[in-house]
Amino acid sequence: MIVKIHPDSPSEREINRVVKILQNDGVVIYPTDSVYAMGCSLRSKKGFEKIVKIKNIHKKEKATFSLICESLSNLSDYAKVDTPTFKVLKKNLPGAFTFILTASNRVPEKLLGKRKQIGLRIPDNKTVMEIVKHLECPLLSTSIRLDDDFIEYIGEPELINEKFGKLADICIDGGTGGLIPSTIVDCTNDEFEIIRQGKGELIM
Repeated sequence: MIVKIHPDSPSEREINRVVKILQNDGVVIYPTDSVYAMGCSLRSKKGFEKIVKIKNIHKKEKATFSLICESLSNLSDYAKVDTPTFKVLKKNLPGAFTFILTASNRVPEKLLGKRKQIGLRIPDNKTVMEIVKHLECPLLSTSIRLDDDFIEYIGEPELINEKFGKLADICIDGGTGGLIPSTIVDCTNDEFEIIRQGKGELIM
């Protein structure tokens, strides 16, 4: 199922429709400020298991998940953020970044590797931020990319829906998305290390 939501003025009725699906263990495909992504409520064990099945993730593998948070204060609930790191986050968020931080004990163990780290995002996208606001819970997010053959289509919601429409519970058409992913910044050491240069240009 696909639903159109205007990127500049998302309909509250449609946002609430998506939120209800998430609250009932649904999986949603949605736009961000970089590429389209797939996610579920952080509170939903069944939603997480659906994503694992859709992406064919084996138990011994670690998928790349991140949390989409509503605000910096909300982000700090799920990660340990010192003052220098907070200043950098404040300069760059909302934005096309995934910041790798040491997870707090509020992040489920199943999402963490041995180093207890998690990626956190606050995208500059009204639709996904309204979803998170109304959900009152972070979105557990991962890329929709399954293989190299699909990469040229990851910005087109109609094509995304053709591939995932029968697997996800709803696909949001928020207009043509980007092809460049977020910039990943590791903040777990004394220095900020860019481990993938993507759309975001880091301001220090």
